[in-house]
Amino acid sequence: MRTLFLRIASAVLCVCAITPSYAGMFDDDEARQALLNLREKTKTFQEETANRFEQNSRAMLDLQSQLTQLKDDSARLRGQNEALRNDLTQAQSALAEQKTRYQELDARLKKLEPQRVVVEGVEGLVGPMETGAYDAALKSFRDNEPKVAVGDFRDFLKRYPNSVYVPLAQFWMGNGLYAQRDYKSAMSILQAMIKAFPTHPKVPDAWAVVGSCQSESGQKQHARKTFEMIVQSYPGTPAAILAQQRLMSLK
Repeated sequence: MRTLFLRIASAVLCVCAITPSYAGMFDDDEARQALLNLREKTKTFQEETANRFEQNSRAMLDLQSQLTQLKDDSARLRGQNEALRNDLTQAQSALAEQKTRYQELDARLKKLEPQRVVVEGVEGLVGPMETGAYDAALKSFRDNEPKVAVGDFRDFLKRYPNSVYVPLAQFWMGNGLYAQRDYKSAMSILQAMIKAFPTHPKVPDAWAVVGSCQSESGQKQHARKTFEMIVQSYPGTPAAILAQQRLMSLK
C-alpha cells in the first residue's frame, strides 16, 4: 500500500513538473500562428495597396491623358474659333464691298432709268441718253450752228419718236431750217408740230415762225392771215406781240 502511494505521488510530481513545459509550447504556437496571420494580412494589405496604387496610377495617367487631350482640344477649338472669326471678318468685309458695289451699280442703273419730268408743261418719261441728245442739239442751235442743229434734231426724232421732247425738237428744227432760209421745209415741220400738239406751249411761237416764213418767201397774204390769227388766238403772248409788229411791217 505504501509502495502504491509512493508511486502515485511520484507520478503526480512528474506531471506537475512536465505541465509548465507543455504550456510554454502552447503559447509559442499561438504566437507563431498570430505572426503568420499577421504576415498574411500584411502581405494581403501590401498586395491590395499595390493594386490600388497601380489602379490609382493608371487612373492618374488616364486623367493626365484626358487633361492633355482637353488642352489639345481647347487649343484646336481656339484655333478654329480664331479661323471662324477671321472668316466672319472677311465675309463681312466682302459683304460690305458687295453692298457698296451694288449701291454704285444701282445708282448707275438709276441714272440710266427713265425719269418722269415736266418739259414745257408736258409730263413724260425721259431717259438720260434722250435728254443728252436733245440738249446737244439745242446747244448747236444756240451756238449759231443751225445746220448742225437741224441734223441733230432730225436724228433725235428718228431715235426717240415718242419722246416728250418731240414737239420741242420739231420746233427748234423748224427754227434751224428758217435760219437757213429753207422756208418750205421749216413751214412743213412746224405745221406738223402744230397739228400733232395743238395745245403745246410752243404752238404760238411756231405759228409766228410759220408767218415769218410766209412773209419772207413772198406769201404776204398768207402771212397776214397767220399773224392776225396769232393776235386773236393768243393775245398777250410774246408770239402775239411779234405778230402785231409783223402786221405793221406788212402794211
